[in-house]
Amino acid sequence: MTNQEILKIAMMQSAIDLSCKASDFEKSENLIVISRDNERARRYLKLPFSCQLVSYGNNIVASVSPEFCEMTEQYIGSYSMVDCFDTPTIHILNEALMQKGQKICFMAEYFLPDVDVLRARTVEDACPYELRLLSQEDFADLYLPEWSNALCKERKHLDILGVGAYDNGKLVGLAGCSADCEQMWQIGIDVLPAYRRLGIASALTSRLAIEILNRGKVPFYCAAWCNIKSVRNAIKSGFRPAWVEMTAKSCEMVDGMNK
Repeated sequence: MTNQEILKIAMMQSAIDLSCKASDFEKSENLIVISRDNERARRYLKLPFSCQLVSYGNNIVASVSPEFCEMTEQYIGSYSMVDCFDTPTIHILNEALMQKGQKICFMAEYFLPDVDVLRARTVEDACPYELRLLSQEDFADLYLPEWSNALCKERKHLDILGVGAYDNGKLVGLAGCSADCEQMWQIGIDVLPAYRRLGIASALTSRLAIEILNRGKVPFYCAAWCNIKSVRNAIKSGFRPAWVEMTAKSCEMVDGMNK
């Protein structure tokens, strides 16, 4: 699978999620589409969106509910693509959203593997500990706080594959992937505090990404823009920035998350 094929698959999935066309992300002009439910969307998404902005670097595709169409169109039509995803401009959007009971909730950067870099990496030499490939059956006793990024307790049936790092039989690092949609599996990573900065995270992430690609699926990785450690791990593991998303949720939900 080439980098271009991987990017095309990601755009196709984003098109499913947003109710648009994959080619829309390659246009130079911004686009508004009406959000609709779709059983093929990423499993963790709550559709339809009220206001969801996505960019692969060329433009903005905004997937919105009808009542948010006018305000969103005005917003993305008034500022540059970069400004629309950055402060202080996003305060303008947030103030408009609040009048309709919504707030900006999630802002994230998504990464895809660079197969040339990933395939050149000797994973076994990057980590001083034993690496083991894990299947869904191996996760039964691992739904613990220390592995909450690698595994998702609320969606156990989607946790499909993992790689663990072991120090004399003790699990010290875990990368897991969730089959969030038909063709793309999302990677999450955890390393015990005493074992960090030893190359474990990148070794696990790289190894799992290769295993996913070998199964004909596309691995992807998500990080908050300010999570420097996570972004560094993505880059070191052979991933590169691919797209960004900004999501609005109800004020009630946002305020509840902040309590």
